[in-house]
Amino acid sequence: MKILSKNGNELMLLAMKEDSASKGDYMLIEDRNKSLVVQIYDEEYLSSQAMIEDIVKEEVVNASSIENLHDPLNIGVLSKLIRDARVFRAKLRATINGEGKLSSEVAWLPSRVDSRIRRLSMAEIDSFLGRSGVFPIPLGRAGDDEDFEIYAEDLDGKLSIITGKKESGKSHLSKVLVKTLVQHGAFVVVFDLNNEYSGLGWHRDRTPSAIQNKVHILEPGNSLRFKLDYCGKAAVSGMLKNALDIPAASLREFFRIWDWLENKQGLGIDAIGNAINTWNINELVRDALVSRYHVIQSSRLFTDEPGGFRFENVITRNAGTGAAIVINMADVSPTIRRMVVELVLSKIVDLLERQAIPPIFLFAEEAHLYIRETYWEDIITRMRHFGIYTTFITNQPDAISDGIYRQVDNIFLFNFTNDSDLDKISKVSLVDNDTIRSIVRTLPQRQCLAIGKAVCDLPMVIKVAAADVLTLGETKKFFSKKTS
Repeated sequence: MKILSKNGNELMLLAMKEDSASKGDYMLIEDRNKSLVVQIYDEEYLSSQAMIEDIVKEEVVNASSIENLHDPLNIGVLSKLIRDARVFRAKLRATINGEGKLSSEVAWLPSRVDSRIRRLSMAEIDSFLGRSGVFPIPLGRAGDDEDFEIYAEDLDGKLSIITGKKESGKSHLSKVLVKTLVQHGAFVVVFDLNNEYSGLGWHRDRTPSAIQNKVHILEPGNSLRFKLDYCGKAAVSGMLKNALDIPAASLREFFRIWDWLENKQGLGIDAIGNAINTWNINELVRDALVSRYHVIQSSRLFTDEPGGFRFENVITRNAGTGAAIVINMADVSPTIRRMVVELVLSKIVDLLERQAIPPIFLFAEEAHLYIRETYWEDIITRMRHFGIYTTFITNQPDAISDGIYRQVDNIFLFNFTNDSDLDKISKVSLVDNDTIRSIVRTLPQRQCLAIGKAVCDLPMVIKVAAADVLTLGETKKFFSKKTS
């Protein structure tokens, strides 16, 4: 393999038939005492107009002649080698300084004649990057089929996005992350829209997994019901405003009702309903309050009975061991889904601000269905400093605002073929548009391009390993393959 040309931050590498490399592979170009790290992002034939004409002429001759041409100098063999020559397009990523560490400064050009090019192993890349951590998360394979892992520290305090088209492997990766984080003692809250995470406590053979006792499945209206005084006025009013679009005038009257009931120690869901019906207010305001109250009552998210769900109780019982709190919203309406998300976020933020619970990892599955800037922007920009670290899982990257993208630390990008989706990611990621477009378009299922802090800003193509958990939430089909 030899250097053919350079254009900007791109090198063209000439490769013969026996030279093998894949998209995403890293190559080391050594010249004297200097080394250059490049990443292959595309492959094409070495082509010229003269070569194309020669190929056409030879095919015409072969088709019209039945004689075997005598070729004592083996010119035909050489011609075939040239026609099989390929060109690898590679992006300059870094140089290796005298201390054996990567540097982003690329201020020299290797020799076309004397430089040597070889593939870098993942072990070499890790040694150059100095990647290390205490809590590893094995993801699968990378490079020349080598084991690849990131570290829980790379997700701690970070904002991550897992995106790709339907059935490309997004939820599979998120389950690997959730399970391993819990095994390392972290507390994870999952918004589960398709009942996909209920199997985290079981292996595929239906035997209990290592985190079976740490997985808590909550269903809104059943195992997930709150006391009004536990949620607090701020969380309930946020739910009314962001999830139920209550008018400002009606919200002010709701505050007065809440304060009046709280002062007389009679706060409860039934008491609020009675007060709305008897309160001296404008009839239009009353109608707005009544309609919202009926939605709240039918959701069964609140209870006046003793008990009610408390996040700190789950965390206290699992102190030191970690837990996954999976909120299963598969069977609830979109309105109740938004109510649940608003209540849970508001309460977690409140507990974190009061330092009543440790930092939380939040996984938002199918985030495009309920994400709203009114509270997500606040979560991302401010609350991450209090200890809520979000991972969005979505197949619609354009549903996430640019304000959130600009603060992303890690992106796990699965297969996309839609130009607008690829443009959205390439505009906000640290990787160039050419790399994303070429690599992501051809990624097979369960392979992703990892970008960001988790890979020290060097894009990595990862083959995500199969997670040994019970698979739920798969697409239900009418026709299934028959086995003979």
